[in-house]
Amino acid sequence: RLFRQEGTCYQQVKQVLHAAVPERLQGRERETGILRQFLREHVLERRPGSLYVSGAPGTGKTACLSRVLLDCKDELAGSRTVVLNCMALGSPHSVFPALAQHLGLPVATGRECIRSLEKHLTGRGPMVLLVLDELDQLESKGQDVLYTLFEWPQLPSSRLVLVGLANALDLTDRSLARLGAHPAGSPRLLHFPPYTKEQLTRILQERLGQVAGDPVLDSAALQFCARKVSAVSGDARKALDVCRRAVEVVELEVRGQTLLKPLPGGES
Repeated sequence: RLFRQEGTCYQQVKQVLHAAVPERLQGRERETGILRQFLREHVLERRPGSLYVSGAPGTGKTACLSRVLLDCKDELAGSRTVVLNCMALGSPHSVFPALAQHLGLPVATGRECIRSLEKHLTGRGPMVLLVLDELDQLESKGQDVLYTLFEWPQLPSSRLVLVGLANALDLTDRSLARLGAHPAGSPRLLHFPPYTKEQLTRILQERLGQVAGDPVLDSAALQFCARKVSAVSGDARKALDVCRRAVEVVELEVRGQTLLKPLPGGES
């Protein structure tokens, strides 16, 4: 009974330390603003275009975009949004039938599928926002898949807005150099730098501040965790994982101690 009372706070702390998309992303106000402005300028104003978002794992790329899509849900209601995680695709060329399926087009393969998509994306209809997470999984021989995707917003009468997210900072320079020769140029770039110690500390404090009562992790412990993680990777998910694991260790220790405590009222 005593452990159930004490254990509730540990459950709450572990819950807020999960890497879910929060209401507000600490330290990413600038990047969130750029993403929101890009979507408004291109999707709402019906201007096709592309954006390449780069940054190491855990720097908030997917979380920021997910937050912006949630916040702008009503504004984007008149357009079609397709989100694909390229890690889940069997091969780079699988992106085309996957996109066709989401757009409700007949199943096709190879060039036929690409022609069908091009016809659909240059015909009449609402703007299509295509988000490709883990974009570097689409690198292929000759980079024909990436070139095809990034050239679609440049087609006459295109209604595609493409947002690609990947870890590599130089993917567009390395793999899409030919796009620079096009009048519309290469995709717009947005880089997410690693989180600093101060930013990681604020992220952890904000998460833990959602739990009432005495803090389970004190300020010195949070700063120690933030300093270590920022020195290695600046990965916010890693910082959250470390703190969650620390809480699990304490929870197990408390469970063992509580079982040996005498119960109140002289109960055996």
